[in-house]
Amino acid sequence: MQIDNNQLLRFTTAGSVDDGKSTLIGRLLYDSKAIFEDQLEAVAHTSKRKGHDGVDLALFTDGLRDEREQGITIDVAYRYFTTPKRKFIIADTPGHIQYTRNMVTGASTANAALILIDARNGVIEQTKRHAFIASLLQIPHIIVCVNKMDLVDYSETMYEDIISQFEEFSSKLYVKDIRFIPISALKGDNVVNRSENMPWYQGAPLLHTLEHMHISSDVNKIDARFPVQTVLRPQRDGFIDYRGYAGRVASGIFRPGDEVTVMPSGFTSVIKSIDTYEGPLQEAYAPMSVSITLEDDIDISRGDMIVKTNNKPEPVQEFDAMLCWLNNTPARPRAKYTIMHTSNEQKAMINEVLYKIDINTYNRDEENKELNMNDICRVKVRTTRPLMIDEYRDNRITGSFVLIDDATHETVAAGMIL
Repeated sequence: MQIDNNQLLRFTTAGSVDDGKSTLIGRLLYDSKAIFEDQLEAVAHTSKRKGHDGVDLALFTDGLRDEREQGITIDVAYRYFTTPKRKFIIADTPGHIQYTRNMVTGASTANAALILIDARNGVIEQTKRHAFIASLLQIPHIIVCVNKMDLVDYSETMYEDIISQFEEFSSKLYVKDIRFIPISALKGDNVVNRSENMPWYQGAPLLHTLEHMHISSDVNKIDARFPVQTVLRPQRDGFIDYRGYAGRVASGIFRPGDEVTVMPSGFTSVIKSIDTYEGPLQEAYAPMSVSITLEDDIDISRGDMIVKTNNKPEPVQEFDAMLCWLNNTPARPRAKYTIMHTSNEQKAMINEVLYKIDINTYNRDEENKELNMNDICRVKVRTTRPLMIDEYRDNRITGSFVLIDDATHETVAAGMIL
C-alpha cells in the first residue's frame, strides 16, 4: 500500500496514572532520532539531578514544572515528529479522572488513540473510561499498548488475558479498528524496534503500525461541506472584481464546474474557480484551506456553508447531542450560551438533560441531571437560528460544536451531534 510521505497522523495517548504514557512518547521520540541535542542535554541534566541512572524519557513530554515535580501529566502536551514515512502530532493527555476534559480536547481531532494498560494491573476502570471516550469521539483506530511487559517477565499468557478482558467490554463500543501490541516503553521493546524478548509476538512494532496505518478513508469524501470563514475582496490590480469565499473544506471534494447551494439561503450557483496562495486548483478536499469563487453574485457571509446541490445538510434549530461539560461551574438550567459550529456563531440553550452516563459502567443516570465538570450526558440543544449539521459519526467537523459562557468567555462544553 502506498503511503503519502506528507500525510499527517494525529494520535492521542490515554491510560491511567503511571501507565507510562509520557515514557512511551519519550521512547518513540528518542529511538526514532526525533530529539534535538539541546533537548537531550537538558533532560539528561534534569534526570541526573533527580537521581536517575539514565535519561528519564518521560521528561521529554512533561513540560510543565508541576508535571516534572510530581512525575505526572497535568495538561495536554502536544509533540511533533517526522519519520521518512509520515508526519505525526502527538497529544499526551493526563490519566487522572479529574482530567477527562483534557482527554476529550486532545482526542477530538485524533486519527488514532493509544490506550496504555499496565501489564501488572490489566484492564481497570480508567481503561474502560478512556476506551469509551475514544469510542464517543469516533476515533477510527485504537491501539491497545500493553506496557511494562518487562515487569511480568514478558508473559504471553498475561498479555492474552488482557486482550480477552479488553475485548469483553469493547464489543459494546463503536470502534472499527482495534489492535494490540505488547511493549516495554522503558526498555524499548516493540516501540520502534522489534523485541527480542517476545518472539511469540508476530505483529509489527508500534512505530511501524503508526507509519503504515491507512487513514485516507477516515475522512468523509462523500458529503461536500465548505463553511465560509471570510469573504475576500482584494480591490487591487488584477483582482478588482474578485469575490472569493475563504475557508477550510470540512469534508467532500469540490471542483470547478460543480453545482453548489449556499446554506441557509438556498441559492444555487456553479463553482467558477478554486484558488490558493500558490495558484488555482482543479479540486479541493478536506482539510485544505482555499478560496472559492462562484459564477453568480450571491450574498454570502461568515457562517454560511457551500454544499453540493444534490447532497445538502439538514438545517435544524433543535437537536440531540452528547455533551462533555468542561467547566468548573455547573451548567445553569436553560441558560443562554454562545454555540460555535464550524464558522457559525449564535446563541443556544440546553433545553433538557436527558441522562448522564457513568463511563465506568456505561449505565445511564436519568435521576441526577446536574452537569458538573467532566460529566458526559445526552442533551437537547436549541439555537436561535438553524445550523447546517450532520451526525458526528458521519462528519466529525460539521457534527461537533462548543458552548461558550457569554459572561466569562470560557469554553464550557464540547458536543457531538446525534
